[in-house]
Amino acid sequence: MYLTVNNLFNVSPILSIQSVTKFYGKIRALHQVSFEVPSGSVFGVLGPNGSGKTTLLGIVMNVLHPSEGSYSWFGEPPSERQRQKIGTLLETPNFYHYLSGERNLQIAAAIKGHGTEDIPRVLELVKLYERRHSKFSTYSLGMKQRLAIASCLLGNPSVLVFDEPTNGLDPVGIAETRELIRDLSREGKTIVLASHLLDEVEKVCTHVAILQKGQLLMAGDVNEVLVNEDFVELGAGTGADGLGKLRGILSGLPGVRQVKDYEQHVQVFFENGMMSLGAINQYCFDKGVVLNHLQLRKRSLESKFMELTDDGSRS
Repeated sequence: MYLTVNNLFNVSPILSIQSVTKFYGKIRALHQVSFEVPSGSVFGVLGPNGSGKTTLLGIVMNVLHPSEGSYSWFGEPPSERQRQKIGTLLETPNFYHYLSGERNLQIAAAIKGHGTEDIPRVLELVKLYERRHSKFSTYSLGMKQRLAIASCLLGNPSVLVFDEPTNGLDPVGIAETRELIRDLSREGKTIVLASHLLDEVEKVCTHVAILQKGQLLMAGDVNEVLVNEDFVELGAGTGADGLGKLRGILSGLPGVRQVKDYEQHVQVFFENGMMSLGAINQYCFDKGVVLNHLQLRKRSLESKFMELTDDGSRS
């Protein structure tokens, strides 16, 4: 199992999850999940569909109860008072299509026990103030999602929790929603969002936790967890014997972390600093292997994510 937790924010965490497990009957949706969300971060809970992301958000928002484990908000056990500091978007809100965006927010504010004085501010934040009198039915997909986020912002919560905030949007709506999340982060909001999209987490998140079938694989700073690695691809001779000899000598190369076959070549990953291609070529020559292929490559973030979440079902 992969597990590394890094907190580069020297402050108490906004959310702390400790060994949370959730069963639905005999089906285990989450298993011993633990991580912390730093204050001021945009924290992505990343994983394929069915990995337990929505279940985990439901638990920390007190919609679901864990079978085991616990969590705390702002360093304290969960309470209704803390819940008022958090704006949530866990499912599509029920807006009235024949009412204006402003009128829909007035209804949402009344349901949440807030006044209406905050509505102009949140409409400005989501860039819908000029369209406040337009009917909800006339809004684009992106505008509808921004109105939903405006509803979350009523009462000025310090923390926002979103489940798949760009799901179902067209490219324009996705771009608008991501830019809004970045704007809210710049205002100092702590944002927790679930997503199955690596691109989304890479572009908007500062921290990430990766789930696979309910288990935490890694958690920490997004630049460390989803590092884009360089590696060296080599070839020598033909057939299994040539690759086998090459693989054998490369396993003794200083600093090597992993040696793996790829088609007719061998790929070498290093722990820290990488030897120069010239030094690798000389090393192989000294060991009696003449290379016919030597190339520096970059492993994509997508391949790193696929490797982390590969449960062995793919060959």
